[in-house]
Amino acid sequence: MKRIYIAGPMTGLPELNFPAFHAAAAEWRAKGWEVVNPAEINADPNAEWLDCMRADIQQMVTCTAILALPGWQKSRGASLEVLIAERLGFDLHEATA
Repeated sequence: MKRIYIAGPMTGLPELNFPAFHAAAAEWRAKGWEVVNPAEINADPNAEWLDCMRADIQQMVTCTAILALPGWQKSRGASLEVLIAERLGFDLHEATA
């Protein structure tokens, strides 16, 4: 099965940008993909950044593709996730606004 990870900015955004993550997850699931959504992995808005990144990356490495949401380049976490995905040879998809 095709498995994709969603990367994007969260810190400092309203509702941690969860609505954008959930919308992207629904879109890609409708396309037949299995989706790893960090907003589902780390639903606690008070969780520590490092704890979230550890959990996210652990799931991300089980994928073969990554979807970068708008603004990912300005996000410390999403930039790291995209870098890891590129180095692992994932297909990179960039979402539009």
